Amino acid sequence: MTTVILSAAKDLVGTDLSFFDGIPHHVKELSRTDSVVAERAVLVGLLLDDRAKGVKDPLAELAGLAETAGIRVVGSLTQRRQRPLPSTYLGSGKVEELRLFVEVTEADLVVFDTDLSPGQTRNLEKATDVKVLDRTELILDIFASHARTHQARLAVELAQLEYAMPRLKRMWTHLSRQAQGGVGLRGPGEKQLEVDRRLAGKRIRDLRRDLEVIEQRKQREVAARRDRMTVSLVGYTNAGKSTLLNALTGADVFVEDALFATLDTRTRRWQLPGWGPVLLSDTVGFIRDLPHHLIESFKATLEESRQADLLLHVADAANPAVAEQIGATYRVLEELGIDKKNTLLVLNKIDMLPDRAKLDSLRNRYPNAVAISAQSGRGLDELAAAVSRSLSRGFVELDVEMGVDNGRLMAYLAAKGEVFSKNYQNGRVTIHCRLPERHLGSIRGENVEIRPHGEDVGSEE
Repeated sequence: MTTVILSAAKDLVGTDLSFFDGIPHHVKELSRTDSVVAERAVLVGLLLDDRAKGVKDPLAELAGLAETAGIRVVGSLTQRRQRPLPSTYLGSGKVEELRLFVEVTEADLVVFDTDLSPGQTRNLEKATDVKVLDRTELILDIFASHARTHQARLAVELAQLEYAMPRLKRMWTHLSRQAQGGVGLRGPGEKQLEVDRRLAGKRIRDLRRDLEVIEQRKQREVAARRDRMTVSLVGYTNAGKSTLLNALTGADVFVEDALFATLDTRTRRWQLPGWGPVLLSDTVGFIRDLPHHLIESFKATLEESRQADLLLHVADAANPAVAEQIGATYRVLEELGIDKKNTLLVLNKIDMLPDRAKLDSLRNRYPNAVAISAQSGRGLDELAAAVSRSLSRGFVELDVEMGVDNGRLMAYLAAKGEVFSKNYQNGRVTIHCRLPERHLGSIRGENVEIRPHGEDVGSEE
């Protein structure tokens, strides 16, 4: 990954790198991080027995990723095998067919719907004479083009470098070894590849340190909002999470019909009917086989989801592969360690379903899900009611009796919970409220009585 290593070198030595202009042209052509925008590509997939069953268009998602990256797809190629070939992933006959296909379509690159080993990538590039990308590289390219904030850029660069480390090749082929003579340079010499790895390793350590600082700051920010109930939107990429955030909060966040349009967390205030204000957060979308490096790098971004009181798992009901997408999201949540959290499944885009039978089938399969259309507003009232019920499970409804001069406790109940009524009698006030169970231990003081709502309540003034 020439571009990444040059960046790491610049950060390490802090100087002009114009002397790298001598890199041979053929090395620059195979740079692993050159933009793939406007390039012509052939998509390739291997249909293994356990993944090919029931799949109508196995390369549909890869085509969507390619479109998001700005690639022009000129054709696709698939092969059915029981297992990949270790050297070239595809069989030898299919590799030759791919080479001819690339030649006929004048493609600039080949994109595989899987992760390739470094050796497989090299062998395929030699066979086709064009750049070969795997699924992870394509996703990393999309993330790099969509990163807008400093935090997102750091996370993407870290993921790129960690992916690149085992795939580094000697980039400066005109330098076989560093000079072996001279004061301080005697010895066996150091291969340029070792220098590349050292530069990349130094940058990785720096990026991890910077992201740890951001993650700690994010944890403090989220912890400071614990007096508010928090709801986090999670789900497959392009399921409509940002559109739902706008519909529920009246926000005007960026929305695009593209994969990974959102890489940063956006939090807005949602006035939940019958409940009060809660904080609603939108997060980065997930995808099948989401690269592990990205999950690790975006931990700070996903802090909202880890600390949320409720997860709204948004799924695209109109997508033919909605069941697989729901399963992929749960696997990512499991990897993040939040799969046991209180979660409500939301089937979005029901206005795009071809018929009622499809919706009925989804309801039967997911009986506890809420069906909505964030675009048209259909089902949003039902969703708000379901969220209120879910949040109420961690709450208790109480009558708190105290002296009328206990203003501090009155303010505490109003800030931490929801006050329904106040009944005054004989210099005392009884407050009917709903409060999170975690705050019960803080209600104390002389002449303060706490009881379940409805027991010995005085008349309301």
